Amino acid sequence: MIDIKQKNSELLNKLIMKMNKIFKRTLLFAMCSCCMVLYAQTKDHKVELQTEESKSQTKSLKRKVAISRFTNETQYGKGIFYDKENDPMAKQALDILSNKLVMSDKFLLLERADLDKIIEESQKNGGDYSSVGADYLIVGSITEFGRKNLGDANLISRTKTQIAEAAVTIRMIDVKTGQIIYSEEAKGEAELKSKSTLGVGASADYDATLSDKAISAAISKLTENIISNLMDRPWKAYFLTVDNGDYFISGGKSQGIETGDEFLVKEKGRTVKNPQTGMMLELPGKEVARVKVVLTEGDNPQNEFSIVEFTQGAIDPQNIEKYYIEEEK
Repeated sequence: MIDIKQKNSELLNKLIMKMNKIFKRTLLFAMCSCCMVLYAQTKDHKVELQTEESKSQTKSLKRKVAISRFTNETQYGKGIFYDKENDPMAKQALDILSNKLVMSDKFLLLERADLDKIIEESQKNGGDYSSVGADYLIVGSITEFGRKNLGDANLISRTKTQIAEAAVTIRMIDVKTGQIIYSEEAKGEAELKSKSTLGVGASADYDATLSDKAISAAISKLTENIISNLMDRPWKAYFLTVDNGDYFISGGKSQGIETGDEFLVKEKGRTVKNPQTGMMLELPGKEVARVKVVLTEGDNPQNEFSIVEFTQGAIDPQNIEKYYIEEEK
C-alpha cells in the first residue's frame, strides 16, 4: 500500500515538474514575442520619424513667375460697349490662377503694370522675353464659355438646372529661351438645381457666380500640372556682377536662399538653330564649379541678391554672362 502511494506521489511530482517546464517555456515564448513586437513598433516609429525629418529637410526654392493678363476669346458678354482691357471674366481667371499659385507657396508671383506692353514688345522682337524679370511667364485665355438652362416638369414636380461651362488654355514660356515649355487646355462646369413639388419648394433665379465657378473648375484642373511642370525644372540664378572679388548672384531670402546653401555653376551651352522650326536652341550647360552662399541682402523679390564664394572650380570673372547657377537635384 505504501509502495503504491509512493509511486503515485512520484508520478504526481514528475507531472508537476513537466507542467512547470511547459509553463516556463510558454511564458518565455510570450515574452520574446512581446519584445519582438515592441522592437518592430520602435523600429517602425524610428523609420517614420526619419522619413518625416527627411521630408522637413527637403528644401524647395521658389521660382519667379509672371502671369500676363488673361484674354477672353469667346463672344460671351461682348456688346457694343465691350472694353477688352476690363473684361470681367478674363480678370477673374487671372485672379483665380494667381491665388492658387500663391497658396501652393512654391512661387514668387511678380505683378507689373506694364507687363502687357513688355510682352507685346517681346513678341515683336522675335520672342525675347528677358525684360519680363521672371523665370517663367504664364499666358492664358478663356477659349469657350456658355450657359444653358435645363428643365423637367411633370404633373406634381418641376426641376430647373442652370449650367455654366468654360474652357481655359494655359501656355508657359521659358523667359530665357522664349520657348513654350508647356501648353494645356481644361474644361470646367458648374450647375445649380432647384426643385418644386405641387408648387412648393426652392426656386433659383439667375446665378451670376456660376460663371466664376466654371472658370475656377477649369483652372483647378490645370494648376497641379503647372506646379509639377515648374518644380520639375531646376531652379536657376545668374551672376549679376563681380566687385572686389565678391560674386553677386540673383535671388535671395524670398526665394528660400539661405547662408550656407551650395549650388552648381554651369557654363552655358552653345546656341544652335533648329532647321525644322527656325528657333534658336541652347544646348545643355557643363558643370565647371560649385559655390556657397555667404550673404543674402534685399527686402523684396525685385532687389534681392546673394553673395557667393567658390568651393570648387572657378570661372572667368570678365565673362560672367557665360555662366549660370543651378540647384543640385
